[in-house]
Amino acid sequence: MDYRKVICGRVPLSEDSVKVSEMAKRQRVHAKISRRTSVQAGAIGLLGLGMNHLDGLRNAQASEQPAGHGTAKSCIYIFLSGGLAQQDSFDMKPDSPDTIRGEFNPIPTATPGIEICEHLPMLAQRSDSWSLVRSLTHPTNGHTLGHYYMLTGRSIAPVFKGDRKPRPTDWPSISSVVGDAVPARNNLPPSVMLPERLVHWSGGTIPGAYGGMMGGNRDPFIIEATHYGDPFWRGAYPEYTFHQLPRKNPTSDQPKLFQAPSLKLPAELNSSRFDRRLNLLGSIDRQQLELERSAEGTRYDIHRESAISLLASQRIRKAIEVTKADVKTQERYGRNSFGWSLLMAYRMVQSGVNMVQVNLGNNEAWDTHGDAFWRLRERLLPPTDRALSALLDDLKQSGLLDTTMVVMGGEFGRTPKISHLAEHYDAPGRDHWGAVQTLFFAGGGVNGGDVIGASDKDAAYPASNPQKPENMAASIYNALGVPATATWADDLGRPHHIYHGEPIAGLV
Repeated sequence: MDYRKVICGRVPLSEDSVKVSEMAKRQRVHAKISRRTSVQAGAIGLLGLGMNHLDGLRNAQASEQPAGHGTAKSCIYIFLSGGLAQQDSFDMKPDSPDTIRGEFNPIPTATPGIEICEHLPMLAQRSDSWSLVRSLTHPTNGHTLGHYYMLTGRSIAPVFKGDRKPRPTDWPSISSVVGDAVPARNNLPPSVMLPERLVHWSGGTIPGAYGGMMGGNRDPFIIEATHYGDPFWRGAYPEYTFHQLPRKNPTSDQPKLFQAPSLKLPAELNSSRFDRRLNLLGSIDRQQLELERSAEGTRYDIHRESAISLLASQRIRKAIEVTKADVKTQERYGRNSFGWSLLMAYRMVQSGVNMVQVNLGNNEAWDTHGDAFWRLRERLLPPTDRALSALLDDLKQSGLLDTTMVVMGGEFGRTPKISHLAEHYDAPGRDHWGAVQTLFFAGGGVNGGDVIGASDKDAAYPASNPQKPENMAASIYNALGVPATATWADDLGRPHHIYHGEPIAGLV
């Protein structure tokens, strides 16, 4: 059985990615756990998790990290796969021609001089908590390469074939870099991705979200909670679902199930039996022998103790079971996949996870080539407005907003000019546009009520203060206190700089 898919939604990589040098091992960050717990970890195979290389877990010591200067402890990176149209959300151009400005009107926010889309009224009321960067630019209009740039924070690719296959030659994701550079807390995964992997409708897995050259052991811990059937179902199901191809019939019913079954205890194993099984030393020895024969060896070091914590902690299991939250909470976030995902992200941060990547919208849901204004107005902007506003409220009320940076963006923006692909859609939309997009920032020391940079009169190109994915990534690392001189080691022990740009000036 491929436990990477069952437990973590992990993507199989070549065997080259499991060759870890002694230098890389020394630089790896492990959760601090007792020797007794390390020995007990041998029983994890009894739970069907298939994690191995036990000697590494027993002997691992947390690496000492130099102190940084940022105030944030966590980051939530909300990724809008497909690409949000800047002109129809956070960078309205009401004075442009109808062929550019679109159907929506701007509304004032609580901050004088800042206007956003009329279909984001709740966020407009909370503008003192967030800021916008309206000048992010990179050189591709392709979905897959755009994902790669924005997920790794690198706008060049060392080896990129564009075939939707993560490779050990990829740059590591921002999530993986943070997971490696920032010490883990509370025996929890340092980096989590939810509620799904980024998968193209054709079945290929979008690269850029994994450990890459850092090694598969730095992949984020993936919680897969979405269940779509037909890959052309899009939106915040079950309340805001739509079919991407309106002129083709769906091949399955609308998705309704939102659940992370891989993080539940086996049905026959209750909490008391779980505790007893952790002490079955005979079973540990048997499992260890089998695990030592596994070729997957060192890859799961960082996931092993994470799985124990996730399964053993009542608090974490409650954090994941968001569909069982109280009625008031679910109403605030929304009873849909967008709301549940951001509620889960909040609970993860509340529990001590350092980095949470939330893929808000499956199969490039924000790819609005056609029927764009209907989809944004009825299916995409309302659940995002509600869920993100609830997240900001909870972070603020719990005192976590100052220590949690929230970042939201996609792989690119959308074309200034509206077009109509009549053979596929009933109404017009916008195509891919890497030249400019707007990024949303909040918390973690971000100065609220501000706009950095600007696009030109048609939201086509940066007009001032252009920023790159490298600057976005540097802003995250800087907020989390990662020193400017910090490095990560690849599987051969070679050091690589973490920073490849300056943090966005004026953001914090």
